[in-house]
Amino acid sequence: MLLVNIDHIPGREIEALSIVKGTVVQSKNFGKDFMAGMKTLVGGEITGYTEMLIEARQIATKRMVDEAQALGADAIVNVRYGSSSVMQGAAEVIAYGTAVKFR
Repeated sequence: MLLVNIDHIPGREIEALSIVKGTVVQSKNFGKDFMAGMKTLVGGEITGYTEMLIEARQIATKRMVDEAQALGADAIVNVRYGSSSVMQGAAEVIAYGTAVKFR
């Protein structure tokens, strides 16, 4: 599945099928949360959270691709990511775009 964050695929004619999305709500791990609190005292990257968000984006992307494949899509254009806090200690990550078929 081709994923691009532009609204076309150079050299290809496309037909829009539908908006597709994948979402996941990921919660913080208490051990990582404790270590993140300690890290804020000295500064620097909080790798535990970075890894958590990378994993969440991968899951959301896979779910978006699965939805596009079910429609028979060849690609997804205008791929975007978003995140929001849904409750204390948990965040939603969403991947979305437009499923398209090559003509």
